[in-house]
Amino acid sequence: MNGSRLLLSLLKDYDVEHIFGLPGESSISLYDQLKEGEIQHIVTRDERNAVYMADAYAKLTYKPGIVEGPSVGSVYMLPGVAEAYKSSTPLIVITTDTPLYGEKENYLTALDQTSLFRPITKETITVYKVEELPHAIRRAFRLSTSGKLGPVHLRIPLEVLESELEGNVKIKAQKEFSKYPAQRPLADREMIKKAVKIILKSEFPVIICGQGALYSMAWDEIIELAELLGIPVGTTITGKGCMQETHPLSIGVVGGRGGTSFSNSVVDKSDLIILVGSNTDSANTYNWTIPSRDKTIIHIDISEEEAGNNYESLNLIGDAKATLREIINEIKGSGEIRKKNIVLDRSAFEERLSEERRNVVNPLRFIKELWNLSQGEAVLIADPGVSSIYTAAFYKAKRAGRYFVFNYGLGGLGYSIPASVGAYFARPNSLIFSLSGDGSFGFSAGELETIKRVSANVVVILFNNGSYGWIRAEMRARGKDIVGTDFSSPDYVKIAEGYGLSGYRITTDDVISDTLKRAIKNTPSLVEVIVEPEDKFVPPVMPWSKRFI
Repeated sequence: MNGSRLLLSLLKDYDVEHIFGLPGESSISLYDQLKEGEIQHIVTRDERNAVYMADAYAKLTYKPGIVEGPSVGSVYMLPGVAEAYKSSTPLIVITTDTPLYGEKENYLTALDQTSLFRPITKETITVYKVEELPHAIRRAFRLSTSGKLGPVHLRIPLEVLESELEGNVKIKAQKEFSKYPAQRPLADREMIKKAVKIILKSEFPVIICGQGALYSMAWDEIIELAELLGIPVGTTITGKGCMQETHPLSIGVVGGRGGTSFSNSVVDKSDLIILVGSNTDSANTYNWTIPSRDKTIIHIDISEEEAGNNYESLNLIGDAKATLREIINEIKGSGEIRKKNIVLDRSAFEERLSEERRNVVNPLRFIKELWNLSQGEAVLIADPGVSSIYTAAFYKAKRAGRYFVFNYGLGGLGYSIPASVGAYFARPNSLIFSLSGDGSFGFSAGELETIKRVSANVVVILFNNGSYGWIRAEMRARGKDIVGTDFSSPDYVKIAEGYGLSGYRITTDDVISDTLKRAIKNTPSLVEVIVEPEDKFVPPVMPWSKRFI
């Protein structure tokens, strides 16, 4: 077999079912083998969007996402790979290439791919001979799915793809690394015992879960520990779903992105914070004030880079699920189980939730209607802005698990529409909501064609405020003039219909429910929702609003 055939055979050995990408001159040999259909290839309209598809796919399947692109497209893949790297998403990023010496000879599309990908991947691997492919694939999967998860880059020149393999493949697949977490290392037992003593002595502990808790699938242990001792549970925006938010111990999202006055006040009152799988970044902690740095903190994380990075804490470095299970066992064996007498009174907060009428659509009312109409298995993918903040704060997770995807590793625009395609292939029987903005739409509109072509069960919610609304609000918050943020609004419904989607528009609160019902019934569809920019109807983002919902 040649290198292309060998590559696909190796991927199949790792239970790969889908690859996202698009062809180029350096990948023609690979596409000659993809026609066999043993692995489903999803052709995309842009290399960056292909990475976003693989990113969402990886988050929802607990398998590394596979994405490929030609040499000329490698530079367009970088924003997606950077997002995956910052959010620790396991990806296998395959770029085909011209002959490696070609960049010295000005070979068309040749460039130093290795230097491009090195800062934003766990490792970049160049394959020089077809015989090296088995080792490279095995290494890529092992690195991507172990420890702190992340993308691994494979650079494969076209002559490797076209070369014939002589003899048999001697290196077999390591099947345990075909999914994640591939290994569950346990934190030091003595440190676990110290943590248990601190937990049992505290009067008002709070658990805050980051995205690492979702990667570890630790929600059963989180709920069990919370119920065992009566501990409130909050999440970061990317950790949303670690507990169903209808649970009496859930306080919802905390911090500076999607946190509310209610949830953040609970964190403020606590005498102990148990961080689970959180990188404690500036946004989720509102510049390390939620929780404040004077709190007693226990930090559970698989990464030695993150545990104790921004807070003085007792650090338990290990898999979240395995370590929490050991903590629970230790508490149960202590004979000191005493539920905390913590009362969570949401009434004042719930009463303050705005139901005020606007000249256009109230995004809070829209999210509440969406919650009423969606099923528990629905997947919500939200771009930064109105889409993510209102979803994070006011759409209560109906069940524990990964049902929300936010790209807040970096927070770039244009993620949710392509990511919804990856979500569809990950969860084909679930309804997928892509919550986007008109700013994001301009980055990824071409993937509406992909959504239609694959008949994805997707409803695109497009919040239209005629601007880069987040930047408007930030300019206003800093006392600056609003400059360079506004643009015209094309007819988004006609654009959607031109791509073959059902198109709808909502301009007032009165028609939200009926319009959403029609859009859900007639997928794939797009619903344009007319809203005000964030500087006029301020979402729950600190420090924009003193009334901070």
